[in-house]
Amino acid sequence: LAFSHKKRLLCVSLRTDTVYFHLPPLDGQQKCVYGVSCYRQMEAKVLKVREADITRETVQKSVCVLSRLPLFGLIQAKLQLITHAYFEEKDFSQISILKELYDHMNRSLSCTALEGSQIYLGLSARDLILHFKHKVLILFKLILLEKKILFYVTPVKRLVETLMTVLSLFPGIIEHGLADSSHYQPRRSISEDFSSAEIKSADEESLSMSTTDITNISKELEGRYDVSDQPDQSKPCNTTLDTHYLQPHAGSLLDSECEWETLEPHVMDEMEGKVDITHLNTFDTDSGLPITVQPQSATGQGMLSSGLVSGLQEDQYGLPLAVFTKGYLCMPYMALQQHHLLSDISVRGFVAGATNILFRQQRHLSDAIVDVDEARIQIHDPELRKMLYLSTADLRFADYLVKHVTENKEDVFLDGTGWEGGDEWIRAQFGLYVHSLLSSALQQDHERLLADYGTAFTSAWKITHNYRVWISNKHPAMANITPGHPFQGQYSVADVKIRLSHSMQNSERGKKFGNAVMSTSRSVVQTGKAQRLPSVKPE
Repeated sequence: LAFSHKKRLLCVSLRTDTVYFHLPPLDGQQKCVYGVSCYRQMEAKVLKVREADITRETVQKSVCVLSRLPLFGLIQAKLQLITHAYFEEKDFSQISILKELYDHMNRSLSCTALEGSQIYLGLSARDLILHFKHKVLILFKLILLEKKILFYVTPVKRLVETLMTVLSLFPGIIEHGLADSSHYQPRRSISEDFSSAEIKSADEESLSMSTTDITNISKELEGRYDVSDQPDQSKPCNTTLDTHYLQPHAGSLLDSECEWETLEPHVMDEMEGKVDITHLNTFDTDSGLPITVQPQSATGQGMLSSGLVSGLQEDQYGLPLAVFTKGYLCMPYMALQQHHLLSDISVRGFVAGATNILFRQQRHLSDAIVDVDEARIQIHDPELRKMLYLSTADLRFADYLVKHVTENKEDVFLDGTGWEGGDEWIRAQFGLYVHSLLSSALQQDHERLLADYGTAFTSAWKITHNYRVWISNKHPAMANITPGHPFQGQYSVADVKIRLSHSMQNSERGKKFGNAVMSTSRSVVQTGKAQRLPSVKPE
């Protein structure tokens, strides 16, 4: 479920689901409105009170919360319980429980919640690493390059959580980097739809909306974000939305024949002569060599100031990066009626999630399609694949993450809350990666230092909007960051092993070769058993 600009909801064919979505502001301010919707379905015959608008055998409704704070997981946890209780009443006119939810969230949610770990509630970085493995770094770089990225999977809950978990790896992005992520110049027809809508100005430091009459609030919001509740015979179901607005305190597709992650000949040529046999253990991830992570207090989240160019709330390192600004959109879930945004000239890029196959079929509208189910990234442009080719240092970094998360997979104590191998640890590693990348870009010999991140990648990154905004300001705190890739070092045989393993496991040709080897091995074993002579006992 999500809003669309044609004032209709897209219904998912599930009995229950959860959706995160972003709405553009209607008052001209570039501040995103964050939405969480819990959808449920039940049979109409079990209702105690059947209203006149219920004309079908099943009833589909969703309870939606709109907020100025991106506390998706926290809101969703509360909303799921309330939605369940609301449906258990079997009388949708009894909205007292919704009013209580509204009052409770206005009292309990404030900007201080953005500084704690609860903002990442429900976003498991460990599960992301376990599923995508080294490809998480490819996704990370894709967003840094501000490309058009489409995530695809069902149900919606898994889709939006995967997308937001990837964004949580960027320091400060979810907390302060999405304020402009839904702002764009709509087409004329959409502008006309919005021309009559008005949003009352409210003091960001206080609650300004009365909760005395929950019905009036719903009607008022219906005038702003009008949601049609009229039956649509072309849709499988008729969905209504109970909305409560919170004002807080403060060229060719990568298919089975396309190889872009293989061990290419030029890479082997580059490594030849650089592998020093006397330094076999110069960099061996099996040795357990730790990464020096910047202290949490050094992230500077307690010292935020408004960026002169980005307009975002930045820390002393200039983070979050201004990725989701100037027409680069973040849409955790995109309804079919929002399809036009993918080709809108005012939208220069996006990170979007979709469950409709039509989005995936129109390959020309995106640069990359992320199949979450198969943990597969389909890259259309050969040049872009070259930019995302992981360097040796990048492979070391990804291998280090995967090994630590995999080794602690069965550790109940960690379970996403511990340090090494846990969610916060993973985000700290990516935080170090970004800090080191930025620090390297400031050095006089930056070309040599940035080579470990990939020459093609860094060349493309330097012309992105987020880099140009960041480099346009001075950030004195960056002097405390050690430049260079965290996993830079001399080539060794271990690097060749990592590269081969990476290619064999993740390229289509490597997988085919591996399967052929396994099939041959099984055939040899079976043939050997068939030709083995039976043992004869001596008389």
